[in-house]
Amino acid sequence: MAAELLKIHPVNPEPRKISRTAEVLAAGGILVYPTDTVYGIGCDLHNRRAVERLCRILDLKPHKLDLSFICSDLSNIALYVKRIDTPVFKILKKALPGPYTFIFESSSEVPKILDINKKTVGIRIPDHPIPRAIVHLLQRPLITSSVKDDDHIKQYTTDPEEMYEDFKHVVDMVIDGGPGGHVPSTVVDFTSGEGVVTRQGLGDYSLFA
Repeated sequence: MAAELLKIHPVNPEPRKISRTAEVLAAGGILVYPTDTVYGIGCDLHNRRAVERLCRILDLKPHKLDLSFICSDLSNIALYVKRIDTPVFKILKKALPGPYTFIFESSSEVPKILDINKKTVGIRIPDHPIPRAIVHLLQRPLITSSVKDDDHIKQYTTDPEEMYEDFKHVVDMVIDGGPGGHVPSTVVDFTSGEGVVTRQGLGDYSLFA
């Protein structure tokens, strides 16, 4: 059975369509969706079978997961991160929502949820209404990876209809929220306490210089 292709307004997401998306995720579905950077592929973080299926789609062993969590807000982050010092919290408040992935030591909850011993976790709060509306309604983060193209020169697929053709037999839904970006998020590692930029992406990394 082919995946559902659902067009959602990128600025004012229709509540009925967000509800439909949340239903798919709550049932263990895999979703392709837009963000403020590139399109992502993900599932409900708390659904272990869905996470295992996502790993198979991405051809990854669960213990080698190097994925990010899409969270709805900063309060949502605290459950999954060991600690966030006050100066770092101030930086997050300034940068988020935005095109950043922040790496922290994971809390004790993460291994319980995923049944794997993950030392670190990537956190994202994208500046895009669709994924934030989804996780707000779902009330749980998405575990996510970027959708990449087989063509390493192009690297990131930007056309949701192309993504649908690529993924329609392996995921449950592809959201068409308009063309995606081709520049990924800026990755900042806070595991040492200081922000270290490990990938220069769309987010302004001068905040961490």
